[in-house]
Amino acid sequence: MTATQEFSPGTRPRDGMTRRVLVASTIGSAIEWYDFYLYSTASVLLLGPLFFPQQSATAATLAGFATYAAGFVARPLGGVIIGHFGDRVGRKSMLVLTLMIMGLATLLVGVLPTYEQAGVWAPAMLVTLRVLQGIGIGGEWGGGVLMTTEYAPAHRRGLFSSGAAAGFPLGLAGSTMMISLITQLPEEQLFSWGWRVPFLASGLLVVVGVFVRRGVAESPEFLRGRRDGPSPRVPIAEVLRKRPVPVVKGALASLGLAMIVSIFSVYLPAYAAGQGADRDRVLTGLVVGALVEAALLPVFGALSDRFGRRTVIVFGYTVCALVALPAPVWLTSDSTGQVVLTFVLAMGVGHAAVYGGIAAFLVEQFPTRYRYSALAVTYQLGATIASFGPLIAGALAGQGHSAWPGTWMLLGTLAVAGSAVLATRGPRPRGEKE
Repeated sequence: MTATQEFSPGTRPRDGMTRRVLVASTIGSAIEWYDFYLYSTASVLLLGPLFFPQQSATAATLAGFATYAAGFVARPLGGVIIGHFGDRVGRKSMLVLTLMIMGLATLLVGVLPTYEQAGVWAPAMLVTLRVLQGIGIGGEWGGGVLMTTEYAPAHRRGLFSSGAAAGFPLGLAGSTMMISLITQLPEEQLFSWGWRVPFLASGLLVVVGVFVRRGVAESPEFLRGRRDGPSPRVPIAEVLRKRPVPVVKGALASLGLAMIVSIFSVYLPAYAAGQGADRDRVLTGLVVGALVEAALLPVFGALSDRFGRRTVIVFGYTVCALVALPAPVWLTSDSTGQVVLTFVLAMGVGHAAVYGGIAAFLVEQFPTRYRYSALAVTYQLGATIASFGPLIAGALAGQGHSAWPGTWMLLGTLAVAGSAVLATRGPRPRGEKE
């Protein structure tokens, strides 16, 4: 099917606008993931002592993991609310809104008083802003991938969706490099003002992102759907009533994707730090892995167009499962090569394969009229459950600081997710009645 065949007259996008949508989705997504994972990385290395200093080192780490999870708990709520209006009003306006929500929350983290300055109000405000971040990112992911996939011809949806997906590793790399940079400061400066700099810098990025996103046109597929009839009054109710099985399978597939991130970018780095591993070496490995992922995402997106979503996604799960076994040993070694190899294989190859195919995989399970809401309830539900992985694994490990609870949790999750993906049928035929 060609691009001309894909879009009806009056809704076919110009090539220039298609490129602009790809750029806007990638930039906006990168900024939002920078905000989200800036907090995640900082929660492990910096925010525990600043906002939970009355706790032991282990308890402070668990408190950091808990606030990390709080942002994910809010993601389904944000996804449902933003998805509702994305299906009813349009994709574009919701993408601008989610970027502004994320930017404001991150900026405010940078001006929060610490526990020493405000007592228990400090962690309470921190968790509140983390929840606000979760609401923003909950609506961002579905909107970003929808804009790119709905502008794409059907036979290139995987490749196009990799543009929005690439925002994740770029944001992760940017936030990790920023944390790595400020941790070079003397400890007194780092914990007095240095930790605030990355959060305050987000305000500038958001201005750029909003400017770029305001210049894109609405999704042509959404506009065509509006001409065919209005969206349901409550899109999420329609999703759960008409497509419950794809929702469950999609949530399980997303659980596998998100658990990879939770274990490899949060739990294992914290485990390695607890074992005395060099922090800069681990952060460098994570940055390299994220940059490799950004480069390979279009490759795996294109491969999913050619060989099928299921094949590419299950390949990614398998790579991550195999890397999880030696990862604790590699990350605590004195070898920079082993540390970098861990993240290149897990994030750069395994996660890239899953992420490169999963957006189009989920989009193709649902019709346009309630697709935004459907992506919210599937992807965000899986991501929320996975966010508790570091907290649960850390609690199981206790004072022993063992990596095995996290490893076995990841392996079990990937087995379930892989089974769900393999049991899912291919794309819905165009014109299929709901």
